[in-house]
Amino acid sequence: MFSLNSQKTEKFLFGFLLFTIAWIALPLGSNRPWAWSLMQISCFSIGLFIAVIQPQQLVKAYKKHKLLLWLWIIFICCQLINIIPIPINIIEVIRPERLAFNAVNTAAISTDDTLKWLSLSFDVGQSKVVLLKSIAYLFLFCTVLIIVNSTHRLKIVLAIICGTGVFQALYGTLEVLSGLETSLIFHKEVSDIATGTFVYKNHFANYLVLTLSAAIGYLVASLPTARSSTNRDKLRTLVKFWLSNKLLFRIGVILMVIALVMSRSRMGNTAFFISLTITATLGLLHFKPRRKSYIAFFISMLVIDILILSSLFGLEKVQRRIESTSFSQESRDEVVNNTLPLISENALFGTGGGTFYTLFPQNQPESIQHFYDHAHNEYIQFLLEFGLLGSLAIAIVTLICLSYSINAMKTRRHPTARGTAFAATMAIIGMLLHSTVDFPLQAPANTFIFTIFLAIGIQSKNVKVSPAPTRG
Repeated sequence: MFSLNSQKTEKFLFGFLLFTIAWIALPLGSNRPWAWSLMQISCFSIGLFIAVIQPQQLVKAYKKHKLLLWLWIIFICCQLINIIPIPINIIEVIRPERLAFNAVNTAAISTDDTLKWLSLSFDVGQSKVVLLKSIAYLFLFCTVLIIVNSTHRLKIVLAIICGTGVFQALYGTLEVLSGLETSLIFHKEVSDIATGTFVYKNHFANYLVLTLSAAIGYLVASLPTARSSTNRDKLRTLVKFWLSNKLLFRIGVILMVIALVMSRSRMGNTAFFISLTITATLGLLHFKPRRKSYIAFFISMLVIDILILSSLFGLEKVQRRIESTSFSQESRDEVVNNTLPLISENALFGTGGGTFYTLFPQNQPESIQHFYDHAHNEYIQFLLEFGLLGSLAIAIVTLICLSYSINAMKTRRHPTARGTAFAATMAIIGMLLHSTVDFPLQAPANTFIFTIFLAIGIQSKNVKVSPAPTRG
């Protein structure tokens, strides 16, 4: 008989989470309304089901992570403030430019102010879309904190994320190398730049940085923990590596690095190399006891993946793009400069989620010729849309999760906890770097995976050690 409280139900929910991870990037990075709607349904369904069958776990998670959850709620409330209609006479006092914007873009405002209500957001429809996504990510965050509750499950999550990255790498590189004019999925135009199932190369590159973080973290978790005292032991360890699934992950890392290079994304490649270097250095400083296998692993990655294979697949083209970049040629810095006045006018609560697309083109100077639907800087766009309060709240959440993962690298001795901490640290640093010159968080698939990394960064510090699964 089916029981809501059975262990099988919880395993089913965990499996459904893994299934969502597996498909989330396939429909153009879930950057289409029907695709992100499916993502939201998945997040809400798992979260609500857990609330019904395991309310005590929900209460326990709330008590343990009260600050994080309240910060996330503040972030959502800042969005709600912009959406809820309020009397026009109040808007006239706190945001008069909203009335002028409404008069230009819609029919004239009624003279009877007492009967007219309006939202603070400059684009209520887009703000509602962003609000639903934000709530879905909160559900996802809580879900991972509750059901990814053992080292065994942490390792499975890393493996699935890595698997999606390998698929994206194979699909993206084969599309380019095959000479197809249109892609096999959604029939989008194919060029000499790898984009996988994404439309935008930088979203693809950012996704690969996240999946590479998972793969490298998995390999760190799988490094031998015992010292090899004799040559025979060393040979046995080497043979075990070549015959185990760790070799597949190593090949997967190589494939993803090749695809990342073929994306020609300047900041995607830069964020990967810098985040890997910083995190590897943190591991070198904090992992105790320090193993030679750890040092050898990263030296081999540097030599094989970065210097040799990357050069074969076009690393010099990425280098030339970086070297040729100049502020005189780029207009992204002008976008930032012209967005700052809009931020100062709506500093506390912002203009509403998703409103950059609406506001900036109407305030765009003639010197900027390109159309910008995003700020190409997540920090600037967050400040504009969510204000100082909302942006600060979600920034603190990110930094707290990063501190948990770095602390886990210092204190945890279990290989999987260490590897997960490594993966989360690298993913968060990579995202923070990439967000300075692009908009990777505007792709729902990327934000979905990044939210998981935030949660498992916390779990790497707190999760219990699970016994090794038995083989029947």
